[in-house]
Amino acid sequence: MLKVENLCFSYGSRAEAVLNGASMELKQGEIGILLGKNGSGKTTLFKNILGIEKPQSGNIFFEGEDLLKMNRRQRARRIAYVPQHIHFGDLTVFDSVLMGRVSYFGMKASREDYEAVERILADMQLLDFANRSAEALSGGEKQKIAIARAMAQEPKLMVFDEPTGNLDIANEQLIIEEAKKLAREKNISILSSLHDFNQALYFGDRFFFMKDGAVKYAGGKEIVTEEVIRDVFDAPVQIRQIDGQKVILNVF
Repeated sequence: MLKVENLCFSYGSRAEAVLNGASMELKQGEIGILLGKNGSGKTTLFKNILGIEKPQSGNIFFEGEDLLKMNRRQRARRIAYVPQHIHFGDLTVFDSVLMGRVSYFGMKASREDYEAVERILADMQLLDFANRSAEALSGGEKQKIAIARAMAQEPKLMVFDEPTGNLDIANEQLIIEEAKKLAREKNISILSSLHDFNQALYFGDRFFFMKDGAVKYAGGKEIVTEEVIRDVFDAPVQIRQIDGQKVILNVF
């Protein structure tokens, strides 16, 4: 379980607080969706969970362990990050995924590391691309490689920053399905930010609405209401039931 308690953070002693008592809980194997306006604190919350930034106060626990007391290598064995903008440099697909094993092998990969990468590439149907330049592939393929690299860390939690932001509709669906498969089959928790409410409803188990640096609403699909969206986004919406599923209309 990921547990964030009363997290406070600002970018400087005299700067206004970006996180103002943010708290949330995500169980193992759950997919949590972070929602909120730009500037509400979503990216900063991610950075604190990942250890890129350190809070002025508050606690972050994962599986009962204090993340704030871990070094980067220790965190990397528990939490993997899949950014929105992905760059692999001159690496092949195989070597790009192998980089996810660095927290295990340091300077030199072992046979076990190579075998782990081969298994992941096979699971994600990327073996045919193994020796190709990662940078030469499509946006959807790059995103799959980024997920494969994150999987190579053998994490218990994966953090996605707008995973479908730069993709076409077909690749958006592909990435969401891949992520759901990981959560269900590997019992990996996923925490992701998304802008598309209907994608969020399809993808997520729990929803965290951020406003003014705090998680104002948290819960299952029952909390995704017209009133909550209007409060957090200051935007009129309509929610309808279509084939038994919530569909959000007239967003923005």
